[in-house]
Amino acid sequence: MKNGEEITPQIVLDEALSLAKQSSWESFSMLALAERLQCDLSVIRSFYRSKDDMAEALFDQADLAMLKLASKLDRNNSTSTERLIDCIMAWLNFLAPHKSIIKEILAYKFEPGHFHLQAHGVTRVSRTVQWFLQAAGRDYSGVKRVGDELSVTSAYLLSLSFYFVDNSVQHAKTKALLQRTLKRSSELYHVLKVISRPLRLRK
Repeated sequence: MKNGEEITPQIVLDEALSLAKQSSWESFSMLALAERLQCDLSVIRSFYRSKDDMAEALFDQADLAMLKLASKLDRNNSTSTERLIDCIMAWLNFLAPHKSIIKEILAYKFEPGHFHLQAHGVTRVSRTVQWFLQAAGRDYSGVKRVGDELSVTSAYLLSLSFYFVDNSVQHAKTKALLQRTLKRSSELYHVLKVISRPLRLRK
C-alpha cells in the first residue's frame, strides 16, 4: 500500500481478496492483512467485524452491479424471464474475477459447525433472489409469488453450482442452463395451475 494513502473499506476488501488468492479464504489471517495494509487490526475492525462481513460486502457489490444493469433493461421489449436471466448473469459475471474465492467462501460457510454462517448464507440467498425478482419486474402475489420464489431460487442455486466449473465465454453454458431450468419451472407451474383449477372451482 502507498504511504499516506487513506485506508477505505474497498481497499481492505481488495487486499483481503488478493491475500486469499495467494493462499485461500480460510487460511489468510487478519494479522497478515493488517501487515499488508500497514495498519492496526483496529482499523480493519472498524470496517469489517469478520471475514464473513467482507464476503457479504462483496455479495452486496454484486447485488448493486446487477441492479444498475436492470435499470438499463428495455422493459417494453423483453419478458420478465428474459430480464431475470440478464440480472442473474450480471450478478455472476460481476463475481467472475473472484470465482475461485467465492467457491471457497461458500464452502467455508457451509462447513459442519458453522451454523451462524449457514444462517447468514440462507438469508443472503433469499435477499439476493428478492432483488432478482424486483429487478425483473416479477411482482406476483399469493401462491404464484411463493411458487415463483421457489423456482427462481432453485434455478439460481443450480446455475451457481454449474458456474464454478463453467469456462465458456461470459459463462454462456451457465446462461443456457439457467434458461432451460426457468423454462421447465414455468411449464411445471402452468401444468399445476391447470390441474388445480377444478379443485379451486369445487370450493
